Amino acid sequence: MLVSKVDPGFRVVDCLRGMAFIFTCLFLSCANSVWGNQHGDTSIYLDNITRILDRLLDGYDNRLRPGFGGPVTEVKTDIFVTSFGPVSDVEMEYTMDVFFRQTWIDERLKFEGPIEILRLNNLMVSKIWTPDTFFRNGKRSISHNMTTPNKLFRIMQNGTILYTMRLTINAECPMRLMNFPMDGHTCPLKFGSYAYPISEIVYTWKKGPLSSVEVPQESSSLLQYDLIGQTVSSERLKSNTGEYVIMTVHFHLQRKMGFFLIQTYIPCIMTVILAQVSFWINKESVPARTVFGITTVLTMTTLSISARHSLPKVSYATAMDWFIAVCFAFVFSALIEFAAVNYFSTLQASRERRKAAAMKAAAQEAAAAAPAPVAAAAAATGNDGEVSSVDATSVLKKRMNSAPVFDRPAKTFPNPPVNAHTFLQQGSAVPANNVLTGTSIIDKYSRILFPLSFGAFNLVYWIVYLTKDTMEMSRDAV
Repeated sequence: MLVSKVDPGFRVVDCLRGMAFIFTCLFLSCANSVWGNQHGDTSIYLDNITRILDRLLDGYDNRLRPGFGGPVTEVKTDIFVTSFGPVSDVEMEYTMDVFFRQTWIDERLKFEGPIEILRLNNLMVSKIWTPDTFFRNGKRSISHNMTTPNKLFRIMQNGTILYTMRLTINAECPMRLMNFPMDGHTCPLKFGSYAYPISEIVYTWKKGPLSSVEVPQESSSLLQYDLIGQTVSSERLKSNTGEYVIMTVHFHLQRKMGFFLIQTYIPCIMTVILAQVSFWINKESVPARTVFGITTVLTMTTLSISARHSLPKVSYATAMDWFIAVCFAFVFSALIEFAAVNYFSTLQASRERRKAAAMKAAAQEAAAAAPAPVAAAAAATGNDGEVSSVDATSVLKKRMNSAPVFDRPAKTFPNPPVNAHTFLQQGSAVPANNVLTGTSIIDKYSRILFPLSFGAFNLVYWIVYLTKDTMEMSRDAV
């Protein structure tokens, strides 16, 4: 009999390997069982959802509205604005990006299953009935399709449907620009059903009239306007095809004046002040005052043309047009004022020269008619002595007093009698330089009246238009 001798260490290793093999087989068996159960449950779950969708669409006619021939279909709406602007004054339109949400009940889509809400993609939208909503005052509207159509579609167990689209809407905004640039506007967004009258479809606000339109503050960063609020309303519109419900969202805008103050108002005010500086320049400085007047008039013309570039070609005058027109009138009046000063100064100088010439002629005639000693004394060019006889003076006074009042010279003959030669020299002096130099009385009054008038105009202008704009915005908000 043979007895095999086996190493005890070998027996221990062999036992451990056997136990590891057994545990591995048990683990794999359990894992396979669990995975198989889960896979089976997932397959059953997906099969149930697929059967639910197939059953919902079995015999479903998406050409008929929910409750066709029965009750009115109510479509609840709300709007979330993701971006508002820009607003174009020239085109009278505005642009915004929104999430447009619609909710209605379609009893044909009721279901019972393991979930309460079926969250589906846009492929399901084309297979069921959806409202034919359109924007009545929209010019161009875009439905975003990148990277796939931006549409959200959900069905609840009771048949309630939530349908959301991302849209970019370019809508008309009628504007009254009479108070421009201190104006405010109310831009509407009107929508409703295109084909279904009020007897078949009605629209309501889902969250009530106060919170159905949400505009986050960061989404309304406009350059020229402030979005001060929004209101909603609904109305009925009768047409040849029936009566329809029109839902309207009013966006209230207030214009910012900073750009126009810097570009138009302040330059106009400075130009008027520059034109009035010419009143402090002497009237004999004709080139300087002429340059002031012409330059300021051309500047106002340029400002008035550039201010119209940011406006549509309206047929009425705006608040800025009135301001520019008055400023232009002040500048043009300053140029006319200098023309008047120059004209009257020249006229007065001519009158004084005529008087001096008449005085000189009368003095020469009186000297010629005087007695011989007086005439000889007057004829002597180097004789400055006193005239002993007063006959020459008497004759001159008699002749001057007998002349008409308007031809009498301004200067009277000195008393006691003076030398005839000295008198002739005084009569021949021309006072034109004294008339042309100095300050005109027109300039003195203009230095006071023009600034006061312009200041009073500005006071009335800003009070009237700012108050008027505030009242109109309050009325629109109500």
